[in-house]
Amino acid sequence: MRVIAGSAGGIQLKSIKGRNVRPTLDRVKESLFSMIAYYIVDAVVLDLFAGFGNLGIEALSRGAKEADFVELKSKHCALIEENLAKCNLAKQANVFRSDFDKYLESTAKKYDLIFMDPPYKKQLADQAVELILKNKLLNKNAILVIEKDAEEKIKEYQELEIIKNRSYGNTLIVIYKLI
Repeated sequence: MRVIAGSAGGIQLKSIKGRNVRPTLDRVKESLFSMIAYYIVDAVVLDLFAGFGNLGIEALSRGAKEADFVELKSKHCALIEENLAKCNLAKQANVFRSDFDKYLESTAKKYDLIFMDPPYKKQLADQAVELILKNKLLNKNAILVIEKDAEEKIKEYQELEIIKNRSYGNTLIVIYKLI
């Protein structure tokens, strides 16, 4: 797992190997970031279900202004902090050890770009989107990027427009834009 482009391009990110660990593959990440390139520069980013910080770090490397990382596992939070330091991006980031729902209910911060890569087949992304909309956490023209199992249904929301969706094997990327 590495940073693909930008100020930290080529730097290898640390991760933990395991059965339940599923970092975004480089080819998927490369395709995703080419789809959202317009939205990254100067964006305020939320990496929800952050894992090792792969997506948020890529966004910072490519010119996002700042990023918040929300991850429940303390080992993963420590690795996010280590990866941020390794990429010289720590000053632009905050790492929160929290359940996604508690974080989304407690923050008043608004975001331009939100990444979600929750555990597959648990509908956690749907719950998170509903909390994001309920708590009005999106800036004008914000986008949400959701990585989910390709077999999961794509949910539609009244306040969001699906602007892209792509399958990569068993991975589905859905990109929503605030209407």
